[in-house]
Amino acid sequence: MTHRIASGIAPEGAWFKSSYSEANGTACVEIAHLPHTAQVGIRDSKDKSGPALVVPAGAWAEFVAAVRRG
Repeated sequence: MTHRIASGIAPEGAWFKSSYSEANGTACVEIAHLPHTAQVGIRDSKDKSGPALVVPAGAWAEFVAAVRRG
């Protein structure tokens, strides 16, 4: 996992809001698939130019599967 500035990870149009984010917008996570690196960027939608995490795509898939299982 690495920590970088979101704008340096992916263009603005590549980010999308997670379906697990709250509808009222107070706890929103945005994701950007980075296929050229087999990684996923994760950022807080309230701080689009702030920090973001970059994790391996496989680790992200495992995390999402675990969340779906409850």
